[in-house]
Amino acid sequence: MAALGEAFTLPTGARFKNRIAKAAMTEGLAGRDGLPNDDHIRLYRRWAAGGSGLLITGNVQIDRHHLERPGNVICDGPLTPEATAAWRRWAAAATENDTAAWVQISHAGRQTQVPVNKAPKAPSAVQLKLPGGMFGVPVPLTEAEIHDLIARFAHAAKVSQEAGFSGVQIHAAHGYLISQFLSPLANLRTDQWGGRLENRARFLIETLKAVRAAVGPGFGVGVKLNSADFQKGGFAFEDCLIVSGWLADLGIDLLEISGGTYEQPAMMDFEGMEAREEPKQQPSTAAREAYFVDLARALMAGKTPPLLVTGGFRSAAAMEQALASGIAMIGVGRPLCAAPDAINELLSGRIAALPRFEAQLRIGPGLLGPHSPLKLVRAINAFGAQAWYYTQLRRLAAGQPLAEGLNPLAAFLSENRENKARTPAAS
Repeated sequence: MAALGEAFTLPTGARFKNRIAKAAMTEGLAGRDGLPNDDHIRLYRRWAAGGSGLLITGNVQIDRHHLERPGNVICDGPLTPEATAAWRRWAAAATENDTAAWVQISHAGRQTQVPVNKAPKAPSAVQLKLPGGMFGVPVPLTEAEIHDLIARFAHAAKVSQEAGFSGVQIHAAHGYLISQFLSPLANLRTDQWGGRLENRARFLIETLKAVRAAVGPGFGVGVKLNSADFQKGGFAFEDCLIVSGWLADLGIDLLEISGGTYEQPAMMDFEGMEAREEPKQQPSTAAREAYFVDLARALMAGKTPPLLVTGGFRSAAAMEQALASGIAMIGVGRPLCAAPDAINELLSGRIAALPRFEAQLRIGPGLLGPHSPLKLVRAINAFGAQAWYYTQLRRLAAGQPLAEGLNPLAAFLSENRENKARTPAAS
């Protein structure tokens, strides 16, 4: 555990007590006011005691009409004194035990669900190809709206800094708004925000510049970027390689590498609606427990910021191997929803690997499983598995024990009811 558990400092000066980060996971705990509350404080205090060197929050939304899901924390305007106090309590809990805590800031774009917004804004009017009618046809953003959103990202970063967090992470992955700008499939614009890669990356680059200008030096600024969308014609690894170099030139502290979208959820190791488009730089991932480690290693052949790699890491041995290859930090997500002390146990040697809850998550056998030939069944399995983790996270925030034996379909239905109670009025 020598490398995994040792304190280290990034070239930009950001310091962490060890090399494990709790990756961002949507919490869904906020009320309709979008403010952090006692559940957030209990949850992040629990995670800060769990051993991770860095906690990255779930995606805080910069526009209440474009939530990733009901219950997101929202930062889309000036804070009242009460809201400021709530943010400060959240930051204080998350930074206990010498833990660094970064706020992930995001906008869902076309991946906003219909109950939140039937006509969400996005780069272009390209609807998600998912069954069930959960997502509406998006409306293309105007030039003025794009500049307003860039300013909103900067505002959310400044709020995070003033609350007492250690940094922010700009979410440019998983098919959300910035990822949509980067994707040739979702971005059909012919102006300066679309077309060639330089234009498709402009929204990310301008957002990053605005965020850094708002917070100044000495405050952590990271980006979460897809290594690839894993979709034919989408944002490809070759694009990631170029964008990573641009981010390195801008001096970001940490680049988290992930992959996938709602249509192709590679980040959860689930099958998408169409056959997955695998980058040629990823020949051995099927034999590895970590989904994106080969792509991260290929990325390091070029110019890149220090890398945080998330997705599938479970054993200490695989984490140590990744660090030995030059990866800066290891991201862990889903196991911490149901086993919040697992990092302490891993670093102390009491366990050799984190629990693999995902192995049991399916709504049923055979045709009802996650590898069903039926697209709707595959989608329900993917969203059901997400809901299982949401339920465990919610129970953790409430101080309740793990809900053992919970079927993902039951979790999915339960979460839908919970979401309705937290959904703001649709725009």
